[in-house]
Amino acid sequence: MLTGTQPAEASDLSRALEIARRRWRVGVAALLVPLSAAVGLALFLPRVYRASTVVLVDRQQVPETFVRSTVTSAPETRLQSIGQEVLKRGRLEELIERFGLYPELRASRPMEAVTDQMRRDIQIERVADPVVRGGAIVSFTVSYTGRDPNTVAEVVNTLASSYLAENSRVREAEASGTAGFLRKELGEVKGRLEDQESRVSAFKRRYIGENPKNMDANLAVLERLTAQLRLNSENQNRALERRETLARQLAGSEGTLTVAAAGGLEPADPSAVRLARLHQELAELQTRFSDKYPDVVRLKSEIAALETQMRTRPGTTQPDAAPNPFVFKLRQVIVETEAEIAALRSEERRLREDFATYQRRVENTPLREQEFQELSRDYETTSELYRTLLKRYEEAQLAETLEQRQKGEQFRILEAAIPPSAPWAPNPLRLLLVGGVLSMALAVGVVLLAEWLDGSLHDVNELRRVTNAPVVGRIPRLVGDGDAARERWRGMAWAGAMVVMVALTTAAAYATARGHVPIFSNMAHSLLLRS
Repeated sequence: MLTGTQPAEASDLSRALEIARRRWRVGVAALLVPLSAAVGLALFLPRVYRASTVVLVDRQQVPETFVRSTVTSAPETRLQSIGQEVLKRGRLEELIERFGLYPELRASRPMEAVTDQMRRDIQIERVADPVVRGGAIVSFTVSYTGRDPNTVAEVVNTLASSYLAENSRVREAEASGTAGFLRKELGEVKGRLEDQESRVSAFKRRYIGENPKNMDANLAVLERLTAQLRLNSENQNRALERRETLARQLAGSEGTLTVAAAGGLEPADPSAVRLARLHQELAELQTRFSDKYPDVVRLKSEIAALETQMRTRPGTTQPDAAPNPFVFKLRQVIVETEAEIAALRSEERRLREDFATYQRRVENTPLREQEFQELSRDYETTSELYRTLLKRYEEAQLAETLEQRQKGEQFRILEAAIPPSAPWAPNPLRLLLVGGVLSMALAVGVVLLAEWLDGSLHDVNELRRVTNAPVVGRIPRLVGDGDAARERWRGMAWAGAMVVMVALTTAAAYATARGHVPIFSNMAHSLLLRS
């Protein structure tokens, strides 16, 4: 076995250089293809511009101690609902048609896909102030990205104006809705209140005098009527006694009158009876009317005529002397007494009727009080509800006026969007840097993979790792003229292939960047915007 000096172990750097020397064509190909794609995208990808504006949330200008707003929705909730209204399909289609947005996408995709793309290009960013307002929104930013700088600025300003107009409309609608609801409720409660008022009034008219408030007055009237009845009874007793006394005196003086069982006097002469009745009627009338009353004057005339007739009646024997004035006076007094008794009895009936009426009122007062309390309780409850609703309705009207005059919480554009002077994306330097790094990594990976898949041995050390047989010697590679020519042709073919691959890759990048391949174009656009 031959022995000699063995070659030194190659270092890792030397081995890496050796691998690079063997696999440089593969590595260069793996480097140029993605790098040319990155360069193509950086050169041909359309520039995207972004414009934005800040919308402030101005609080209510009139202090809430004077006018309280009826809009209860928080700005965060209202902003979300307004965003859904502003970004709905119909409005986005109007903007797309108005500004001529996404012409390439509209030519190849349905309008629904175009509106979805526009929603993705619109960004709403909220800004809160947790220190001052407890996290409430103080402003928000409206942004839009597109191909034309002037168009994106106009779109942003239009969107911001839509937010302002929709916020005012929503607040006015909420305020008007609250006022309308309270107006309707107030009308219904007012109708119930008027119905209950009419029922209370009808109750008072129907049971007049039986109201609990009249209890003391009714008791006082009963007490007065009791005293009047007692006095009437005493007067009747005295009148009856006086009549009996007069009747006895008349019977003793004339002997022609008898006291009837009913208590009256029955003269034997019919004219005398009629005269007595006329005197009784006259006495009754004189208790109610004056002497000038027509009936009083008439009765006096009839009495005078009848007395004259009785004195001058033919066939009647007249005494030589004048009639006894004492007897005539007694008769007149008896007639007056009878009239007084009749008047007292009539007064007694009237007093007893009044007494029964007021006694019934007093007895019915507890029942009426209970019924009136039920009516009053319902009336007071409805009246209190009506006053409360009326107050709230007046406040709602003020709040509605506040929103109509735009003195409530409003959105205000801090500064209108202007056309951007530089594209927002893509960033060519960043794209080239990322493409270069990725290309280098891909090239190194492809070289290592090719080396790992290659099973041939390239130096003594590799041979020693796979066999235990001793190495006797090393024969260098012999290259002839034919081999050199073939190597040159192989290099030229490889260079041509690289040129073709780079050209194809650049063309593919151009087609992708210009939207001729929609799927890859959208993917590249999204990745660049995210980066």
